[in-house]
Amino acid sequence: MLYNAYELQRTMLSGAAAWASIGAEVLSNPRLPVGYFGLGPVLASALDVFAHAAAPRGKPEFGIKAVTVDGQTFGVTESIIERRPFGNLLRFERDELPADAPNLLIVAPMSGHYATLLRGTVARMAQSSRVFITDWADAKMVPLSEGTFDLDDYIDYLIAFLERIGPGTHVLAVCQPSVPAIAATAVMSAREHPCRPATLTMMGGPVDTREAPTSVNDVAMQQPLSWFENNVIATVPMTYPGAGRKVYPGFLQLAGFMSMNLHTHLMSHWAMFQHLVRGDEDSADSTKAFYDEYRSVCDMDAEFYLQTIEHVFQEHSLPKGEFVHHGERIDLGAIRDTAILAIEGEKDDISGIGQTRASLHLAANLPDARKRYYLAKDVGHYGIFNGSKWRNRIAPVVEEWIAAHQKPALKIVA
Repeated sequence: MLYNAYELQRTMLSGAAAWASIGAEVLSNPRLPVGYFGLGPVLASALDVFAHAAAPRGKPEFGIKAVTVDGQTFGVTESIIERRPFGNLLRFERDELPADAPNLLIVAPMSGHYATLLRGTVARMAQSSRVFITDWADAKMVPLSEGTFDLDDYIDYLIAFLERIGPGTHVLAVCQPSVPAIAATAVMSAREHPCRPATLTMMGGPVDTREAPTSVNDVAMQQPLSWFENNVIATVPMTYPGAGRKVYPGFLQLAGFMSMNLHTHLMSHWAMFQHLVRGDEDSADSTKAFYDEYRSVCDMDAEFYLQTIEHVFQEHSLPKGEFVHHGERIDLGAIRDTAILAIEGEKDDISGIGQTRASLHLAANLPDARKRYYLAKDVGHYGIFNGSKWRNRIAPVVEEWIAAHQKPALKIVA
């Protein structure tokens, strides 16, 4: 009933958004005098804000066509190099990239947003690296015949993607996937797998949420696992390919994040309205672009979501040495040569300071020379991987770490 009710509301709002958009265009028509005085600009702006807020959104495109390096512009080619039911492996390669450029696998969160949320991360790292990224599928679009997807599957996907790219690959995990990424690294290290990561960079990841718990952690701890299963898990309606699949809907995830900083989001839309009234289209478009991405959400398979709540936020299985992969305990002490860089934002209200840094002491057998911690001053969660502070201050740290541990022989993925 929850999902069906949402679909009904979405359909109604879609129609209202379309009419609001038409009204805004009519009132903004330069041939109509009403658009220049009185309440005309105010009403047109209000309709525009409502139309943007209520409009339906699908999966965005990465749209990275070129990057600029040292004042020179290079084209970028996007391709799918491996297809899987719950996620594809994408590659972004710029023109004239040196043959010995590092291979970098960016592990995107499976947390309700599409991998395009990391568009800025990909674009910046594509300047110097051959970039690959996990493009996770919207669970409601995956037929039930493909089975479920859980933490074991997530780790299996990462191992398979690293095998596809080849030895010497560097890994950059953003937020939530820090846990399965370091787990996959430990599994591969224990097996002395030739394709284990050369470096693993984790940014704002909940490796040990007992360190500086945030409101996100508090919410996960306040209710038993059964509460989440009974209150936030829904069944995909018959109108989607994944009909009958149990999921944590993206719209619930978005509602949760919006409610955490409701005042900020309301002020952003108020500022957008004021920009439109003043005719400052560039400033309004900047806000619109952010929310176009932020409101583009997808569903997670229920198995993965519930296991993440249980093992990452409630049981703290990884830092306690109790996390298992296909029934075998994961030993982070097996990581002996993958260099680890932990990055945190000083103002991160999603993953508190110390949660990612914990990975450095958990990898007890890794030499200190292969560990580094970087605290990004005056940076929040989103700013760790997007925006000017990411591009100018954090990305160079990642590039330096990769360069310091780059292996000479690399496989060029076809």
